[in-house]
Amino acid sequence: MSETTEKSTETKVAEAERAALSLAKCSDEERSAAIHAIADAIAANHEEILAANERDVEKAEELLAAGEYSQVLVDRLELSASKLESIESMVRSVAEQDDPLGETQTARKLDEGLELYRCSVPIGVVGTIFESRPDALVQIAALSLKSGNAVILKGGSEASHSNRVLFDLIEDATAEHAATSDSADAVPDGWAQLIEARADVDTVLEMDDSIDLVMPRGSSEFVEYIQQNTQIPVLGHTEGVCHVYVDDEADLSMATEIAYDAKVQYPAVCNAVETVLVHEDVAESFLPGMVERYADADVEVRGDETTRSILESEASEADAATANVAPATEEDWQTEYGDLIVSIRVVDSIETAVDHVTTYGSKHTDSIVTDSSEHARLFMRSLDSASVFHNASTRFADGYRYGLGAEVGISTGKIHARGPVGLDGLTTYQYYLEGDGQIVGTYAGADAKPFLHEDFGGEWEPGRRSTDRSQ
Repeated sequence: MSETTEKSTETKVAEAERAALSLAKCSDEERSAAIHAIADAIAANHEEILAANERDVEKAEELLAAGEYSQVLVDRLELSASKLESIESMVRSVAEQDDPLGETQTARKLDEGLELYRCSVPIGVVGTIFESRPDALVQIAALSLKSGNAVILKGGSEASHSNRVLFDLIEDATAEHAATSDSADAVPDGWAQLIEARADVDTVLEMDDSIDLVMPRGSSEFVEYIQQNTQIPVLGHTEGVCHVYVDDEADLSMATEIAYDAKVQYPAVCNAVETVLVHEDVAESFLPGMVERYADADVEVRGDETTRSILESEASEADAATANVAPATEEDWQTEYGDLIVSIRVVDSIETAVDHVTTYGSKHTDSIVTDSSEHARLFMRSLDSASVFHNASTRFADGYRYGLGAEVGISTGKIHARGPVGLDGLTTYQYYLEGDGQIVGTYAGADAKPFLHEDFGGEWEPGRRSTDRSQ
């Protein structure tokens, strides 16, 4: 396998910058074939990947025992044969997505024989800094390649062995595919680079002349550090303080299933629910059964005063677990647990629920359970979250589930990309003007010729006007 640590960060970035220019011209057929080669390499090397991952997990469990790591981090770190199969499927799904490049977004006739096109192109060189999940490295690499971007990858030190073996497989697979391809635009060497030292991050952040976008995945504090220490545009993936609001017109059986799935199906991810809000008119009917479901799944429940009062009055010897609810604090409302912990608050109106989400949420994903289309519309239009759901689990906020193939992260900002960031979020656009000898002077001055500015449904074909003229 290839060596990943002998070059300086500056050299790696320079190689990525050169590769980006070639990759932008690489056909979708070649990029997609190279991505399938990555999936093949992962499928053929389960044993090696899992052995490397086991070294990371063993070290993480030692630090967990010492109180330095959380169980959430260990859970996110661990790979399995089934998880590798899921990663392979994800990689192939990226390859099968429509080509995000070269799409004509607008076509406008400025004048006869003078046509302006806006077309999608890669961003260029993207830098990514992500948390303990080694599958994030594969997702980001596959999406970057499909979208024609060179990528600088920096994973957490806790996943160093896993990240290194996965990167080497990716690099070798694409290089071997390029070597056997008879295409003139095969995937170039250097399109993906791995940096491993913490000091390398600061070096990357200073290279705003070479790196076009930085995508950090981690805590709000971490993303804020990145934003404050670079002039490179930052597309931040921060914490998910997600909510499920059970309305007074909710189907309570549906609400129970949604709130359960949103917490229990996989609690260690950013789209898991952290706070359940319940309208006071249905609280007595909903809470005992909901909390009992949570107790059966070993979910620790923390409730406001009204929640605890209802549960204590409803408790019996048979369901005493429902009375064992700790008081929720102000900190609970703004905490991403990433674990089998949930906070519950009873509210007096949909407006109070919206106010709670606005005050404590992270603008990630929030859901209302209701049979009232009016209430759903009010809730959904009142929130500023990247994703707002009606009668569905917050766990659907995911690039793969959205049909994006995968995601590089979930953006809670508003500029350039929001929510799960897939291929479209890794593209920008260029303007292409096709003329026939026109000059600006014709359209300026007292006798200026007026522009037409007529939109039409054409697709950009480079050099078409020259070809037409020669015929």
